[in-house]
Amino acid sequence: MTEHKQIIVVEDDRDFRESMVEYLLLAGYDVTGVGSALEFYQAIARDRFLLAILDIGLPDQDGFVLAEYIRKNSEMRIVMLTAQSSLDSKINAYRSGADTYLVKPIDFAELAASLDSMIGRLNSKSADDEQPTPIAPLHGGKTEHWRLMRSEHSLFAPNGNMTALTSKEFDLLEQLAASPKTVVERRTLLQTLVYDDDDLGNRALDALIHRLRRKKEDLGLMIPVKTVHGSGYSFSELIVIE
Repeated sequence: MTEHKQIIVVEDDRDFRESMVEYLLLAGYDVTGVGSALEFYQAIARDRFLLAILDIGLPDQDGFVLAEYIRKNSEMRIVMLTAQSSLDSKINAYRSGADTYLVKPIDFAELAASLDSMIGRLNSKSADDEQPTPIAPLHGGKTEHWRLMRSEHSLFAPNGNMTALTSKEFDLLEQLAASPKTVVERRTLLQTLVYDDDDLGNRALDALIHRLRRKKEDLGLMIPVKTVHGSGYSFSELIVIE
């Protein structure tokens, strides 16, 4: 479906934006290009997008703010494409919610390959989500196990409490829940989350785990993600994926 390849490009350099949009259109994407944060907000009020490509240095609001807004209010994936190559900029981008950080100048073929990889994984998941299988959520209901709900992007605790998950949080828990009580190596988790296997990627993974553990305030229980030092992480209790 077209919507599964619908992306928005937020870039204030008009020539660069138009060249990128033209290339991605030829690559088979449904692309909308805008030049400011205001135009971005107007566009997402009209249409649904699967992924946003953001520049940091926008004229009215920086890309970090846009990334935080996207992460808090949607399931869109985020690619930061910017000339800023400093470590601080990369860390701020990942903390704001970016899935991938790419530095200009970039070959558009490389950009398209990155998008193909990311969206390919999303579409393979959404194919299952679109099946008309009714799911009965556990609002207020207690069980003996944790439940990860694909349709609601939510995690339900055994006590019946629920917390909403970001795309990254869901992807991480889904990987761990596929093999509960089993250690999943860090390298596998980095690949799942599309993080580089380097110091920055590992710090982004650790920050994601930290944010998950803070959700105990919503759930009334600590999410049982166990750190296995020198190896990876595991979900140490029974969990089902629905």
